[in-house]
Amino acid sequence: MAVETMKFGTKMVLKLDGGLNEKGEPIVKSKTYANVNTAAADQDIYDVATTLAGLQTRTLEGVHKLEETILIQV
Repeated sequence: MAVETMKFGTKMVLKLDGGLNEKGEPIVKSKTYANVNTAAADQDIYDVATTLAGLQTRTLEGVHKLEETILIQV
């Protein structure tokens, strides 16, 4: 039988520079924003993330998009 996927939820995660720990290794801080519109374009999510990062005191290291899907047997 075939399986289809249905988007259930999307989150946007900003990865921010947290400096260095006592061993000199980088620390990455995360800010997660839930309830992102599942139909939102990747470019729109990235644009919002960079705008929000401009309001942060830490430097933006990366933007992650987390999608939750449901697998449905058809």
